[in-house]
Amino acid sequence: MEPHEFAGTIAPYHWDAVPHWPPPPQPPGGAPNVVVVVLDDVGFAQLGCFGSDIATPHLDRLAARGLRYTNFHTTALCSPTRACVLTGRNHHSAGMGRIIELATGFPGYDARIPRSVAMLPEMLTPHGYAAYAVGKWHLTPEEETHLGASRARWPLGRGFERFYGFFGGETHQNAPALVHDSHQVAPPRSPEQGYHLTEDLVDRAVEFLVDLRHVEDRKPFLLYLATGACHSPHQAPRPWIDRYRGAFDGGWDEWRERTLARQIEMGLLPEGTRLSPRPDWVPAWGSLPDRARAVYARYMEAFAGFLSHADHHLGRLFDHLERTGELDSTLVMVLSDNGASSEGGPVGSLNDVRAWNAVAQSVDEAWERLDEIGGPRIHNNYPWGWTVAGNTPFRRWKREVHEGGVADPLIVHWPDRVGTDQGGALRRQYVHAVDLVPTILDAVGVEAPSEIGGVAQRPIEGVSFVDSLTDPGAPDRHVTQYYEMFGCRAIYHDGWKAVVHHPIQDDRPGLDRAPWELYDLRSDPTECDDRAAAEPERLAAMIERWWAEAARYQVLPLDNRPFSDLVLERPSAIRARQRYVYHPHAAMTPEAAAVNVRNRPHVVRATIDVPAGGACGVIVSQGSVLGGWVLYLSDDGRPCYVHNLCGKEQHRVAATTPVAPGAHRVELLYGQAAAAPRRAEILVDGAVVAAGEIPTFTWSRFSLTGAGLCCGWTMAPAVADDLVAPARFTGGLDPVVVEVAGEPVIDPVVEAIDAIVSQ
Repeated sequence: MEPHEFAGTIAPYHWDAVPHWPPPPQPPGGAPNVVVVVLDDVGFAQLGCFGSDIATPHLDRLAARGLRYTNFHTTALCSPTRACVLTGRNHHSAGMGRIIELATGFPGYDARIPRSVAMLPEMLTPHGYAAYAVGKWHLTPEEETHLGASRARWPLGRGFERFYGFFGGETHQNAPALVHDSHQVAPPRSPEQGYHLTEDLVDRAVEFLVDLRHVEDRKPFLLYLATGACHSPHQAPRPWIDRYRGAFDGGWDEWRERTLARQIEMGLLPEGTRLSPRPDWVPAWGSLPDRARAVYARYMEAFAGFLSHADHHLGRLFDHLERTGELDSTLVMVLSDNGASSEGGPVGSLNDVRAWNAVAQSVDEAWERLDEIGGPRIHNNYPWGWTVAGNTPFRRWKREVHEGGVADPLIVHWPDRVGTDQGGALRRQYVHAVDLVPTILDAVGVEAPSEIGGVAQRPIEGVSFVDSLTDPGAPDRHVTQYYEMFGCRAIYHDGWKAVVHHPIQDDRPGLDRAPWELYDLRSDPTECDDRAAAEPERLAAMIERWWAEAARYQVLPLDNRPFSDLVLERPSAIRARQRYVYHPHAAMTPEAAAVNVRNRPHVVRATIDVPAGGACGVIVSQGSVLGGWVLYLSDDGRPCYVHNLCGKEQHRVAATTPVAPGAHRVELLYGQAAAAPRRAEILVDGAVVAAGEIPTFTWSRFSLTGAGLCCGWTMAPAVADDLVAPARFTGGLDPVVVEVAGEPVIDPVVEAIDAIVSQ
């Protein structure tokens, strides 16, 4: 019966009428709470319970009382895997063939999950569940994440009842761009006060559950908790990083060997499992100079501290559930979204936005800033050697579909169903991210709806593995699974896997000519013995099966260009214009929705009122210390402009005298003269008070961490070194006008960026 249907009696007078109150939705008897924890960029070998020497005692304890699935797989990338986890459909079926920032105009890649692909909360709340999302979302198109956007694809528009987290693929761990339900909020503390996102996310998750239990002591809940850890930037409190000082000095080669030995000893992998060869493009640790080894070890120390810190705070969530007596009756699933990240490049990264702007990374700069790694001024990521190590013993990494990209840890904890006698057991059934939703529905005791809100639903494409929770010998239910990511393809079928690798942003050897490999994963889980030449008929059948699956799940067309949105025309839902007006002290405007001043002529015009005692603070700012620009008055009242190139260089133009009390017009002019296209000028009341050259203007993105445009204040950490966020303007400030002219200039660095990402 629909809740709005009236089952009473209507009569002329109340004494003859019979009221009706529709009963609230009731969950099936014994329906468990459900907690899904999604870690970010954590490789198969990086949790202690999967063989690592990185301390993760709380997740290890969960595994010791639950199950570890050693044959669990994802899509190789974050948004796509999250779409699978929340919908039970393949990522292309959900339109999420890539991350949202790299969407293309095809059904499998438009980053717009259709209403015909419902999310898990839309399936559970009609059955009496509460539904909360906390942490990373990364499932809403960038141009729809501003406060003027439709909320249809925000978490509360897709069935969740409360949300606290961030929209992008990554954010600053000490100063994130936060959203609470359907509006932006500032972090509750500053970086200087010791704020860290992971702690805040767990605080909010516990808060949501406490709020529920204050009024509903038995209502089951779905909690989807997606940490920022351990995606770059690898930022953690210094004591957590320092506890790993020297722990990785032995290097990645030694770490891989020791980790595989532990994995075999723990039974995660069978005796005789071979370690996949170290790729040619990763140098032997022993061949590196001392400075490089010191830098690379520090990068890994930051990652390890970040992961252990995340484990500590996840432990607080599990402890809360245990104190309230709900842990054993809660179905908990902990997974990672893809293999370890390779975005750090061959030498590691001090700022991942540099790759988007073709700005080089160097060991020497990292050496000079060694003690900053892991802190709020660095957007650090480790080098490729540690990526390969994190995926031990498998080949390759995130965004590619060899096992290093798609084989990930999965922990399942549910003692009330599994029983305590199986604690610590292993499960070897083949499981994919699309299988979580049907398994949860099975555990709850409800079926996937065929229609939601009048929209016919695409069938669930995953397969429940609920029988394996109690039966270690349960047969594999998921027999066939395709993979595709940036033109890399694979097909798994009944223990065999055919796979093809194609470099991203590279024409060679051609998507239609890249060779396929063939592996029997039952005897060769690390893809060391290519059987393609020995079994051509099997390979041909596997390839044919892949093309059939690709057609079925809207995988085509294949495209290996991840930066196509930078070099191809891509319409935006936001109307481009020449003039933008920003009101002081309003909410931040995300970069995708803000005026695009990147490497093009622009003018910033502000009318200020300086009180008798002087004024200081931000007039307008975009980005953060990791990259951006800001126009402001210094502490002594001088007009200043700083362009921050990817956290590497700060180009400064500053007046020598303060602005006098009274009303004034302050302007910034960039690129106005044909003879000086990179010249920046500051004008006060029409007179030039400062000028200078900006040697290299940011051309692609200012930020990857969600730091957008702010008027009258700035996000932390501030763009310029002499500003402390929020650095609110202390005088009067009228709405600021920003005008742009001409089209954004895409420099020849497109070729340079192609070379960087194809390595």
